[in-house]
Amino acid sequence: MNAAALPDTPAKGLLSRLARRPLATLFLLCLVAWVPGFFTMPPLDRDESRFAQASRQMVESGDYVDIRFSTASRYRKPVGIYWMQSASTLLFGKPPYDAIWTYRVPSLIGAFLAVVFAFWCMRAFAPPETALIGAAFVGLTVSLRAEALIAKTDAVLLATILGAQAVLVRAYLAARMPGRAPPTLGMALAGWAAFGIGILVKGPVIAAVLALGICAISIWDRDWRWLRSLHWGPGLALAILICLPWAIAIAFVSHGQFYEQALGHDFAAKVMGGQETHGAPPGYYLLLASLTLWPATLVAVPGIGSAIADRRNPAVRYLLAWAGAAWLMFELVPTKLPHYILPAYPAVVFLGALWAMRAPPADEPRWAKVLRIIAAVQFAAALLALALAPVLAPHYFGSGTTWWLVAGAVAGMAPGIGAIVLLLQRKNLAACMSAACAALIFFPLLCWGVPGHLDRIWVSPRAAALVARNRHPGDPPVVLSGYVEPSLVFLLGTGTLLEPPKDAGTTAARQGGLALVEDRSRPVFLARLTELGATAKPVDQLSGINYSRGRKVHITLYRVTPGR
Repeated sequence: MNAAALPDTPAKGLLSRLARRPLATLFLLCLVAWVPGFFTMPPLDRDESRFAQASRQMVESGDYVDIRFSTASRYRKPVGIYWMQSASTLLFGKPPYDAIWTYRVPSLIGAFLAVVFAFWCMRAFAPPETALIGAAFVGLTVSLRAEALIAKTDAVLLATILGAQAVLVRAYLAARMPGRAPPTLGMALAGWAAFGIGILVKGPVIAAVLALGICAISIWDRDWRWLRSLHWGPGLALAILICLPWAIAIAFVSHGQFYEQALGHDFAAKVMGGQETHGAPPGYYLLLASLTLWPATLVAVPGIGSAIADRRNPAVRYLLAWAGAAWLMFELVPTKLPHYILPAYPAVVFLGALWAMRAPPADEPRWAKVLRIIAAVQFAAALLALALAPVLAPHYFGSGTTWWLVAGAVAGMAPGIGAIVLLLQRKNLAACMSAACAALIFFPLLCWGVPGHLDRIWVSPRAAALVARNRHPGDPPVVLSGYVEPSLVFLLGTGTLLEPPKDAGTTAARQGGLALVEDRSRPVFLARLTELGATAKPVDQLSGINYSRGRKVHITLYRVTPGR
């Protein structure tokens, strides 16, 4: 049943008006949800600062083939995101290229393109109103909102996956539904271009997501013939043309080390075991989805249940195969981080949007009522967590809660509770709109209002401020030991020296200047200075919480006088 089957309500009338200008509506929605905090949030550890610093070094060196962080190679991801971040920084930044927001621009654009492609994907099988609900919920998920703010790969990757999926679903439906035209050559090439860019951004991840979805639906249907309409010859040629030049160049520049590290170490380590202590058992993403998929949790579980009942519908069957194959893959891979599951979310959200835009039957089955209650509980749990965050986080990690943070939490709770009530009253569309309003209050509050009150966790900006206050003209690069987070390297500059305590003492004794030393490294550092005849005078200090490691830190800034 499509959106026209819904009873006439104010919510339906408003949605119909908004659907007449879907891109403008989605742009304004994303603007309100994403931009607060985009310019003011400090550089985050560790991935964002590593990506940004590597891109900065590309700009500084003019070498757009090799990828380096500080003095070491960074051969974990292909070059795509570094090119994008370098271009945005050259366009919007200026020397010394230390404004983190310029490196976030590709993520912001990628996230918006993901929302646009989500709308285009749904338009293959749903009317504009339903597609607008689905795309809006994709954009409002906690997971994509977070990725839009961070200078890394995942928002851009999602855009490429959705661009390719929009072509695949059209090819599939053309083979299953009479009267549907298969993708034109131009449309197919657009999908192949998205595939090539996805490879250049994050390697084989896009290939794994698409291939597993294709295999799942083809095995389910026992039919692979629908793939013939994808214009494989020119499409593969275009994808190879996008990826191959840099792939050859980096092989020569790195003497093969890029492929050894990126595929042999990074990718293989994630597939075979929990890399960098990020291992977790299957079920991790299922538990985490209550928060990371919010506010689409309001419709996700009922949407999946309804889809299983309606699995003969080709579009629904395709979405089930996409969501199921991608979700299973990420649950089975031992290395897990919250954002890895993002490519599976759009299919889940689309199923929820299809369910929300159906008029509930008068005799709703018992299982459907149970799923509705589960969705309400799941939504409420994350709503409570989001409401407590602006109240409790400043109390434990900063200067304390203010009245307006509490007022903001209450303001966000009101439409959130309204969404739960409307859902239980079977007013699905109104519930979706109310949930979206709650997200549009909470996201600016949490990403713009709260961070300014979390001074204890912003150790790197405070340490950089200490250096700026005490630096003399002509000082050599700062030496870091103990606290060597990438965000501090980004804030202090490319020349910053990261050393273990003994080596830090050797370097500081030779060159003099400033050294930032964490307490655990201090005894060895000072002993080495004494051994080499150098002296160190403490000039400032700070205490805080290293949120990347989850422990307290105390850092002393020394001015070192070199030995003889």
